[in-house]
Amino acid sequence: MATLTQTQPLDTRALVGMSPAELDTLYRTSSPGPIPAGQGAGVAIFRPGTTLARVVASLVRVFAWQGKVFNPQTHELKNRISIFGIRAIRAKVYEEASWLDGRPTIVLDYSKTSFVAKKIRDEIREVAPGVYLGVVFWGRRHVLDFALQFPARP
Repeated sequence: MATLTQTQPLDTRALVGMSPAELDTLYRTSSPGPIPAGQGAGVAIFRPGTTLARVVASLVRVFAWQGKVFNPQTHELKNRISIFGIRAIRAKVYEEASWLDGRPTIVLDYSKTSFVAKKIRDEIREVAPGVYLGVVFWGRRHVLDFALQFPARP
């Protein structure tokens, strides 16, 4: 289990190394931050805090999911999927109360935009400048975590 210190930057790599309890606390104590714009590099967080988490994150990143591209004008995003980074699987983006703790969060809602991901709802909060921690719901069940890293803001 990795515990963050003052000298360790909070980035997607650090999030993968955290325990489930640390991720939960970090999400619950963070605010939504601004709705992202542009392309964020994504990292799937499966079995956080374990060696398996790093292996799965690397495999998913190469072969399945590379992140999300947010369009602030349309309040939508598209996921970057496959080894080719194809932009697909659209979601609506808006702020609402979190299903996890009832506090404000940024919702990535696939229910009306995607047949494939119709039962998926993601929620994200900014945990460091340009770094968002996300929770994935299948129906109302929290099934996975992920992180997004955006380029530094000017």
